[in-house]
Amino acid sequence: MPKPITPLLAADAIIELTDLPGRPIVLIERANPPFGWAIPGGFVDVGEIIEQAAVREAREEVSLEVQLIALLGIYSDPARDTRGHTVTAVYITEAAGSPIAADDAKNCQVFNIDELPEPLAFDHAQVLNDYIKFRQTGQVTALNK
Repeated sequence: MPKPITPLLAADAIIELTDLPGRPIVLIERANPPFGWAIPGGFVDVGEIIEQAAVREAREEVSLEVQLIALLGIYSDPARDTRGHTVTAVYITEAAGSPIAADDAKNCQVFNIDELPEPLAFDHAQVLNDYIKFRQTGQVTALNK
């Protein structure tokens, strides 16, 4: 049987900084296309658990050790990444400290959720809208049916 052709798998971490008032989040400015501001994250390595990938990507991109809190949702729209069909699991995480841009992050900054930068890369405007709903209600992203 031929090996199936499937989407790429990624993991993203919405990082809430617990040592700052209002629990602002960390976003990166991408150094590579597609450009814009993004939730820290990246591709899952072969043999890696997706939760471990979210923690690793946060460490690599913003130099923070995160704790996973919740799975916000799975985002799988084939058009969400202009480079090709990519599915991502987005986790809500917590960390303390000062983020430092590294790896493929050109820059990183801390933002209050009501003062997000533009443009946002990928489908991260939708993801962050879902995150705002989570913060208001405690409900994770509704299933797409």
